Amino acid sequence: MKTVTLYSRPRCHLCETAREILKELQQQWNFSIEEINIDLDDDLVEKYGIMIPVVELDGEELQYGIINKKFISEAFSRKNLEFIS
Repeated sequence: MKTVTLYSRPRCHLCETAREILKELQQQWNFSIEEINIDLDDDLVEKYGIMIPVVELDGEELQYGIINKKFISEAFSRKNLEFIS
């Protein structure tokens, strides 16, 4: 099973929306979610500070900022993630 990484921070409404989109996509795609709070790592704050949320798969940033469910689903298809329904 692949792991999708969600870089986020507390009290971020875009991050909450991204998390919900990923949870919905788990109904169709076989992946786990690893959520990383960038505020706990100065290097991540420097890298992603104004970009969050950031959705990453296999080290590739798929999308950041306003996350679009259709765009992420298409990216999963391109990355050959296992489709389950």
